[in-house]
Amino acid sequence: MGNLILIADDDPDVVEDLRFLLEEEGYRTVSASDGEQALSKIRELRPDLVILDLLMPRVDGFAVIKTLRDPAWEEFSSIPLIVLTSIREEIAQRRYRLETGDSMAFSAYVEKPYDHDELLSLVRQMAG
Repeated sequence: MGNLILIADDDPDVVEDLRFLLEEEGYRTVSASDGEQALSKIRELRPDLVILDLLMPRVDGFAVIKTLRDPAWEEFSSIPLIVLTSIREEIAQRRYRLETGDSMAFSAYVEKPYDHDELLSLVRQMAG
């Protein structure tokens, strides 16, 4: 079986598109519609890769990234993280820095709308 990828995005169309794209390549997928669900599934399932939107209800992607940096979550810190969002990277970095005093930690940053081939290339590099 292929590696497990967590898709954390509240847009069902994006989740369905990513699920189809990734499963066609042999990956297994699971999804979360908010950051709280994403953190729960990271802890429970230990995915090989997380694709994370920043703008989600309840707990957003910024809070997920901040939580994953917490020493209590250190065992999950090696999981690659692709941020997939409609926010320009410079703006997201500035907001995160203002809120936390630190830089966002991620493996790759992809802005929506995304190119399937570019995203698949990143997934292959990070999840095998």
